Formats: sequence, C-alpha cells, structure tokens
Amino acid sequence: MAAPDPSQLADRLLGGDLTAAPAALNLLENRAERTAADRRTLLAALSPAATGRELPGHVVGITGPPGAGKSTLLGALITEWRRRGSTVALLAVDPSSKRSGGSLLGDRARLFLDPEDRGTFVRSMASAGQLGGLAPATRAAAHALAACFDVVVVETVGVGQSETEIAEVADSTAVIVQPASGDALQFLKSGIMEVPDVLVVTKSDLGRVAMNARRDLLAALRSIGDRDTEVVLVSSIAPPKGLPDLIDALERHRDRTDLRARRVAARRSSALAAFAREYGERAIRALGGTRRAAHVLDDAPGDLDVESLVTLLAERAGIEPGGDAAAAHVGDSAA
Repeated sequence: MAAPDPSQLADRLLGGDLTAAPAALNLLENRAERTAADRRTLLAALSPAATGRELPGHVVGITGPPGAGKSTLLGALITEWRRRGSTVALLAVDPSSKRSGGSLLGDRARLFLDPEDRGTFVRSMASAGQLGGLAPATRAAAHALAACFDVVVVETVGVGQSETEIAEVADSTAVIVQPASGDALQFLKSGIMEVPDVLVVTKSDLGRVAMNARRDLLAALRSIGDRDTEVVLVSSIAPPKGLPDLIDALERHRDRTDLRARRVAARRSSALAAFAREYGERAIRALGGTRRAAHVLDDAPGDLDVESLVTLLAERAGIEPGGDAAAAHVGDSAA
C-alpha cells in the first residue's frame, strides 16, 4: 500500500477530518530517513507560515507524580469534554520498555472510554528515555492533532526538576497533586511551581486532607507572588466531582493567554534545544553562545516552524544541514 500523500494528509487535518489522525501520527513517529521529506512536508503545511494562523486546538498538558491518579482523572475528564461536544485526542506518553523500546501502554490500559466514540482518539507514545517525559515525536503529534481536534491532551511520565518540557508543548499545563503527599513543599523546593497553569488536587473525597493540600498550594503560590494560578479540587471516583471546574479553569487560562506569543516563544526555545542536540556545543559557540543564538531566533519571523528555525541557525553557524538530521526535530513545532 502506498504511503499517504503528506500534503493531502495536511489538507484533511485542516479540514477537520479526524480519520486522518492515525496516518499522520504513523508518519510522524516513523523516524526512517526515507520518510524525512514527507514529515517535513506535512508539518510545513500545518505551520503558521502556511496556514496564516495558529492551529485552533487547545493543547493541554497533564503531568504529576506517579500514583497521583492522572489516568483515572483523564478518563473522567475526556468524558466531560465529550459531554460538552468537544472532540478530544490523547497522547499518553508511557515509559519505554527496556526490552523492546516500545511503549508499555500502562496509561491506555487504565482508561475507560467508549471504543466506538469517533470523537475521541488515543495514542500511546514511548518516552524513549527522554528526561522531559516526552516522546521524540510528541511535539509534532500534538501540533498536527491541534489542526482537527478541539482538545489535544498530552500526558507525561511523572514530573520532576528535569521534566518541564510539557510547559513548552502545551497551551495550558495542569499539574496533579495528591493530598497528604508533601508535594506542595517539594514543588516549591524544586521549582516545579513555575510549570503549572492550573494545579489539581485529586481525591477531594478525602475531605479535610484535600482541603489542606489546596490551602498549602495556595500558600506556596502566594509565596512566589503568583495569584493567577487556580487550584482546583477534583474526585474521579463515582460520582466524579470538580471536573467541570477544572475544564473551566483550563479554558479561562487559555482565554487570558496570548496564544500566539506563547507558541512563538515555545517554537524558538524548542529550536534552540533541537539545534544544540543535533549539532552540539561547538555549533552553539560558532554562533557566539546561547544568548547570541537566541537573539538570532528572536529576529526571525514568528510564524516559522522549528525545522526552519534550526536551519536558520545552521546557516548562521556555517553548517550544511544534513538531510534527516535536521528533519528529526521538525516536530518540535508543536508548542
């Protein structure tokens, strides 16, 4: 069977054809050199430079410590979004199997969704050992899905000091906290309080314990001068509670965010990281250091995708971009 034409795939996604999602993600997750040109074509066609706008889907990041109840919460959240009439795509980033390198599919196994619901799309992606908790193609996948789904949820593997990449991928990031876990103090110590746009305290059915956790988080936010981040209490056990409040909080965050500015900044940050990974510190030094490289990106048009920005940096550094090597990072335009 012939591979789908990437330009036609882009047209289908932009036209709201949800059935194009599996083929698009199959292409983006295929890192073979022979598919590099097709990946570039697909993502270039979805870029702001080609479409004249940021893609409309609300990209929501969900992260939190293991055992915080992310997957159970996600299942209930998706049900609520669908009740509101929104189409939802979920990218569940699972730990990679040490034996096969593939996703362990743990999160998908814990989701209870209607398999016949065509307005819901779920894809498990192996993290491949990424410290940021994201699979190599996650950014590209989230970007592509935002063309046709109302909500694109990216769930990461845990959260920690080195696992803050989700904030660059998502328009709105929710960090899940479980009561009586000491997470409020831990987040304050580790700097993770800079990551969430919404904080979510699970297991509100525990009553006072959950209320105390919310109080501690609000105090931690005030201590760093943050009075905008909402802290929402939820319970995923039947009957679920607080889910409409959480969705409303995420939507309020998006409404008060300069989405274009956020995504432009994220694309530039991602491009700088991708360039360093691809060409190494010597290439950064050839540009005059990280700050000078960032200035080069700041002067570039805001609608450029990450591959174009990486290519720009390579040209400024006197490097000949190498085939699939540069294409491997085109997906970083998801933010």
